[in-house]
Amino acid sequence: MIYRYKAITQNGDTVEGFFEGEDEKDVVSMLRGNNYIPIHVEKDVAESAKVNLFSQKVKKKDLAVWCRQFYTMLDAGLGIVNCLEILEQQSENKTLVNAMGSIYENVQKGITLSEGMRQNSKIFPPLLVNMVEAGEVSGTLDVVMERMAVHFEKENKLEQKVKSAMIYPIALSVVSVAVVIFLLVVVMPTFIGMFEGSGQALPAPTQLLLNVSDWLREFWYIFVSGIVGLGVGINIFKKTNTGTIFFDGLKLKIPIIKTTNVKIITSRFTRTLSTLMASGIPLIQTIEVVGRVVGNRIIQDRLNIAAEDVRKGASFSRAVKDVGIFPPMVYSMIKIGEESGALDDILYKTADFYDDEVEEALQRMTTIMEPLMLVVMALVIGFIVIAMAMPMFDVVNTI
Repeated sequence: MIYRYKAITQNGDTVEGFFEGEDEKDVVSMLRGNNYIPIHVEKDVAESAKVNLFSQKVKKKDLAVWCRQFYTMLDAGLGIVNCLEILEQQSENKTLVNAMGSIYENVQKGITLSEGMRQNSKIFPPLLVNMVEAGEVSGTLDVVMERMAVHFEKENKLEQKVKSAMIYPIALSVVSVAVVIFLLVVVMPTFIGMFEGSGQALPAPTQLLLNVSDWLREFWYIFVSGIVGLGVGINIFKKTNTGTIFFDGLKLKIPIIKTTNVKIITSRFTRTLSTLMASGIPLIQTIEVVGRVVGNRIIQDRLNIAAEDVRKGASFSRAVKDVGIFPPMVYSMIKIGEESGALDDILYKTADFYDDEVEEALQRMTTIMEPLMLVVMALVIGFIVIAMAMPMFDVVNTI
């Protein structure tokens, strides 16, 4: 849902913009994380509809290319206004082009680049906005853009690994369902029809499958509508606050998926944390931003608690340990980084380690899921074949 907000900056200026979040708490958290005082937050139904129907999604790959191009032009000596004008002309993503036009006009009016991006918060994630703001303050915007290009490139690579690992299980599931439906609807009625005329009672498993076959052929529209309705219902439920917490909780409980998901979260957590801290963003604000990046609502809530603990004086390593999800290596490395003063560098190396761990975990998960799915598929199809063959055995025994 897109929310329209109005807030006051530290300088006393009034800013307005849009932010995409689950509820108003997300918007308020974002504003306070940027040291803004919220004045008014409300749902913008028209803007939400516009985003859902007409906008093109800005992917991690698009952001990586945008940051890389921005860095190249800044490094060549071009000004921010010229960079925005060029990016608007050459970007292939329509949503990004529209955002560039809006930011270009605002920057010409004297608004900072980060503020212009924050007004397009449905496109630019809080991580990127905060990093750009830090780069503007420190005068290292080109370095920040290069660092964010690397960050989004690795995030995109991670997402592609996850998608690639899921292609085979999904394809196998679709094929299995298609084969079962074909056997029930096309093959079984033809085969069993030969035995119904004999007047001999069909075995119970055969009769059960025949009833299912008759129902599917007669009421197929109910079956299709039920599948579509179930898919739509689950998708709607996932977008609610309760649904998000429920499914994110499942990801941390299902044995095969849990290990892989924890490593993905750990990789994102350490890399994003390293990137933010290297740019000099305050630790508490960093933790809050990272919470919105890890991709799990339960972990986000726990990280918000960790930020409060750090605000009250607890050590960062202890607060991370209390989150209760990260491997011992993570908070041990954070403790070493706190003591040595090289926390950002140590976290970056830790992220590289967990990138490799994610790849191995995905391969291991796929290796485990493939035989399990094949066994389930064999059992279902085997049961159907046996049920179809049982009348033949009965006829042979009768003879």
